[in-house]
Amino acid sequence: MFESLSQRIRAAVDKLRGRGRITEADLKATLREIRMSLLEADVNFEVAKNFVNKVQEKTLGQAVLESLTPAEQILSVVYEELVEMLGGEARQPLLKNEGNLWFMVGLQGSGKTTTSGKLAHFYKSKGRRPLLVAADTQRPAAREQLRILGEKIGVPVLEVADGERPETTRARLQQHLTFDYRDLVIVDTAGRLQIDQALMDELARLKQVLGPSETLLVVDSMTGQEALNVSKAFDERIGVTGLILTKLDGDARGGAALSARYVTGKPIYFAGVSEKIEGLEPFYPDRLAQRILGMGDLQTLLEKARQAELEAPQKDLKEITLEDLIIQMRQMRKMGSFTEILGMIPGLSRMLPPGFSVDEKQVSRMEAIVLSMTPKERRDPRILNASRRKRIAAGSGTTVQEVNRLIKTFEDTKQMLKTLAKQQARGGRGLFRR
Repeated sequence: MFESLSQRIRAAVDKLRGRGRITEADLKATLREIRMSLLEADVNFEVAKNFVNKVQEKTLGQAVLESLTPAEQILSVVYEELVEMLGGEARQPLLKNEGNLWFMVGLQGSGKTTTSGKLAHFYKSKGRRPLLVAADTQRPAAREQLRILGEKIGVPVLEVADGERPETTRARLQQHLTFDYRDLVIVDTAGRLQIDQALMDELARLKQVLGPSETLLVVDSMTGQEALNVSKAFDERIGVTGLILTKLDGDARGGAALSARYVTGKPIYFAGVSEKIEGLEPFYPDRLAQRILGMGDLQTLLEKARQAELEAPQKDLKEITLEDLIIQMRQMRKMGSFTEILGMIPGLSRMLPPGFSVDEKQVSRMEAIVLSMTPKERRDPRILNASRRKRIAAGSGTTVQEVNRLIKTFEDTKQMLKTLAKQQARGGRGLFRR
């Protein structure tokens, strides 16, 4: 979503690299480009204007103008202000030992029902005992969708009947909790295609009766500036305590996501990063700012590695086999797409060309080639003669040329690792020693 914005900001700052001291005119030209890149990314006009003014105030001092590394100093200020614009410190919903009732509100199509299921899954993995309440009686199959999600993640679902009064819903909920203790209740409420008085009156009445501890507005990041109008309307009529941004993995301009915190004044608690049930992450302003500026996101990468239970190879890297390669590829896939993983590695994300992405289908073809080999062939590719390579190509649905290319790439990589190991040994560092 932020790829274009990231490229534009980095390109604007990179123009100052290697130039030594810069003038005030150089600095203002750079800030003008940053402002235009924000506006083209659909960032709210007032947000973009305020952002650039703050950066300008901090960078017009003599320290930056006389610095021999002005690009790095400007990038540092841009990062600080970007974090502030996104909310500063990371925030999470208030979670007590018991009596937590969260009210999910939003328009139809924002991903409210799916996000309710994701939230339940997220907190269940943290040791909580969630209960889902299917209170969306307006959208066809909304209750069925939540029931299916509940079954998938092992969380019970209390369904609200058509025309059921809020008082009845509260009584049924209390009765359920008497016999089945739950410390987190997530209520999926009715949505509409657009804001209307009937929707607001219905939600306000239900909220008054249930008395939620948190009211979370689910906002579709791909709806642009309209998402901000929706946020303000819900907050004025219902009262919102926090935001959840969905579809942050989409390819639309990400201006609404960048503007939401500033315009609404409400913290962003979570971000939806994929359609999978695990695709909901706590929102960290500093990590998103790092990704936008091409600094990578090592902290999230390490967390994903822990969640995927990624293990280091049990042998020296220079002795790795095709069998080890396939194991590592499968483990890495648990962390997400290869393109996403590469983008989180500090330094590497800035080296990748614009629009770079790993062809996941090609990765699958590589896996098919290796799986078509015998265990002996995977351990020692040197025995692969012409007939063996032809058999592997036929078994994997690829060509002999693709098999040859994979083997050559693998052997070149092993040779490079051996060379690095020798260099490290000469330097006494022993990078590959266990």
